[in-house]
Amino acid sequence: MPTKCWEAKEADMLKLLEKLVNIDSGTFYKAGVDRVGNVLASAYQALGFQVSVDRQSERGDHLIIVHPEAQHPNILMIGHLDTVFPVGTTQSRPFSCDEFFAYGPGVYDMKASLVMMLFAIQSLIEAGDESFKQIKIILNSDEEHGSIYSRNLIEREAAGVKYALIVEPSDMTGKLITGRRGGGKFELLVTGKAAHSGEEPEKGRSAIGELAYKIVQLHALTDPNAGVHVNVGVISGGTTSNTIAAHAKASIDVRMETPEQAMELERKIKRICSTTMIEGTTSVLQGGITRLPMIKSANSEHLLSIVQEEAIQLGESLTDKKIGSGSDGNLTAAVGIATIDALGPRGGNAHTADEFLVIESLVPKTRLLANIVKRLSRE
Repeated sequence: MPTKCWEAKEADMLKLLEKLVNIDSGTFYKAGVDRVGNVLASAYQALGFQVSVDRQSERGDHLIIVHPEAQHPNILMIGHLDTVFPVGTTQSRPFSCDEFFAYGPGVYDMKASLVMMLFAIQSLIEAGDESFKQIKIILNSDEEHGSIYSRNLIEREAAGVKYALIVEPSDMTGKLITGRRGGGKFELLVTGKAAHSGEEPEKGRSAIGELAYKIVQLHALTDPNAGVHVNVGVISGGTTSNTIAAHAKASIDVRMETPEQAMELERKIKRICSTTMIEGTTSVLQGGITRLPMIKSANSEHLLSIVQEEAIQLGESLTDKKIGSGSDGNLTAAVGIATIDALGPRGGNAHTADEFLVIESLVPKTRLLANIVKRLSRE
């Protein structure tokens, strides 16, 4: 597609972006996530694609999008419909933009990427290039919470494909991502026995006290030199200050560099949480390792070189990096698929009220994504 045609598309892209950003779609708000999915499903169907809905009861529905004439797509493209922001955020902080930047909840992570994916496919169709028949698209609803409900879907749909293009946003430098640490999420529920803390404290068994012992031990698992981090990020429990707490809860986040560390971490966390320090309390651990580390393979190195070559054709030099956070690229890489991440637009301050998108990166990144698909369809 000629450059002038692409430039004319920017206004349409921003119009759709505004519509998507102004829909609350936090991971736990199913109605909002499904609204975003419905908008995109209709847009893909208008392009002649089939949309299969993987229905969920506790999260938004996942979408699998493929052209009806596709037989054995060898390219898997993944994006996510959810954000981290609670219901009401779009009302207090709706989409806005100036000459250079766009703002709003999820504008950068990753609603702009969702717009990019659609317009890249549209450009291929308008150009009469049938490489769009080599693409399978997954839009999942729970990436921001570890893709717990979509992991099996992604791993199943990845079977048989050769390349995975993860359209997470890039940073301000535009760097691609070829490595990520693995991660896991756990919930620890502790039950004790309530009692009046002044009159008969000896009858109580403090769930908060038991949790405190465990938190210290869990944090002691952190080894920065080995790239291992354990963080108890949210705790709750008790009823009043003069009541021995009968219940307590903690949310635990873990990060690691290697699959071996993941297995060892899970074993140690289970041991700590199953060992009782205050007699009369009980503990239940839920969750587990949600994403193994994304490790650059020889196949991913080859895919990186293809992406870099296509970028050079468009006048951009791209390098890659490894980062600490996870994405759905961890899942595709773990099952042996050549994976490149952060193919989305530039911006920053994800997950904050200051999140922003660099508008001028929308069209170039969309052109690159379309050209990558064309190139890979010939490989």
